[in-house]
Amino acid sequence: MYRPPAFREDRPDILYEVIRTHPLATLVTYGTSGLMANVVPFTLHVDPATAVLRAHLARANEQVDHLLEGSPILVIFQGPQAYISPSWYATKREHGKVVPTWNYVIVQVRGTPVVIDGRDWLRDQIDELTAIHERGRADPWSLEDAPADFVAGQMKGIIGVEIPIERIEGKWKVSQNQPIPNRIGVERGLRSDGRADMADEVTVRPNGG
Repeated sequence: MYRPPAFREDRPDILYEVIRTHPLATLVTYGTSGLMANVVPFTLHVDPATAVLRAHLARANEQVDHLLEGSPILVIFQGPQAYISPSWYATKREHGKVVPTWNYVIVQVRGTPVVIDGRDWLRDQIDELTAIHERGRADPWSLEDAPADFVAGQMKGIIGVEIPIERIEGKWKVSQNQPIPNRIGVERGLRSDGRADMADEVTVRPNGG
């Protein structure tokens, strides 16, 4: 990934937080049939020695064949993103030498997949994924709410994958390369557009990673 120095982010805790808050990622594989990509929700497991992504896919998904081949893969997590209008820049009023751009947060993970075909592992992964995203709801759903035979039938149609993280890198393009008056204008413009998520990144990270 192209990462100018101002936009680099390599702190694991910051990168892991993006994965947790934006778990639906693009899984990119390369196999005998060429390149393939699908969006898949992941869970992240971190301990002092390792970090691992876990997910499940439909058995009928052709990408499973790529995973079974064991070639390295790429997983792309997209954080907040937004169009940046040059009208927000203070320098537009000074000299007009401004152009539109896009601000965004992105994390890329590389690793070698391990395909897992075990009922207990799949049950645990689904339970965890569901619990994370049902947390805080007034009436949270769990697998126990569905008939056991129905759940068993659904699980026959999926297969698991673990991806030990071998390399992780992030890019925060949040106007760090702009002078402070322009950054202030970008933050205000984003908030006026209802994009507090992206505006917060400009505020929290005014000087880059």
